[in-house]
Amino acid sequence: MRLSGALAAVVAVVALTTAGCTRAIEGTPMANNAPPPSVITDDGSGILIGYSDAPVRIEIFTEPQCPACARLQHDFGAEIADYVGQGELAVTYRPMTFLDQGTDYSARVSNAMFLAAGDGTTGEEFQAFVEDLWSHQEPEGSAGPTDDEMADMAKDSGVGADQVDKIAAGSEGVDVEQMADQNTDLLSGFAGQVSTPTVYNLIDDELVEIDDNWLSDLMKRFNG
Repeated sequence: MRLSGALAAVVAVVALTTAGCTRAIEGTPMANNAPPPSVITDDGSGILIGYSDAPVRIEIFTEPQCPACARLQHDFGAEIADYVGQGELAVTYRPMTFLDQGTDYSARVSNAMFLAAGDGTTGEEFQAFVEDLWSHQEPEGSAGPTDDEMADMAKDSGVGADQVDKIAAGSEGVDVEQMADQNTDLLSGFAGQVSTPTVYNLIDDELVEIDDNWLSDLMKRFNG
């Protein structure tokens, strides 16, 4: 079984039940007054937004040139941001680059995502940046947004000033090839194929079927 982050909460009454790959905790965690962060995952190939001990934790495998990924952000991006901001949802974004054919579009967008994460950028601000990037998606095979254009999107989304400067300069935020290979291996292990967008439920270690109500249903399932 694969778990993301440490599951730790201070609770008034705790009843812990483990059955198979399902783990449930009943109780009321103490409020976390710090804004939900954005951090690079320990394996170096994902960006986690939200509290690591949020009741619902998912991974989203996404490709910057994938139209279905753009639709996911258009339809559910604001909802994702709300749940992250409320401390109810943690999302690990795992960028993919398999649509880079003759260009480095997806590689540069993915790199900018890693540059945007960290101190100075909250989880909600990072989510806003993701939505902006995918809302300005260009056709597959095009050059994609420039570094300055991505920096402007980051600034408008509230990303930290230091991160914005690094995006504008085209700094290296991640070894893109290594990141993409690792995320491809993870996705292949989960789904048996490489297809985006793919949402993986880390609580139950299972794929999530993306339909009109997938996110609200998932939140109700774990939050009541």
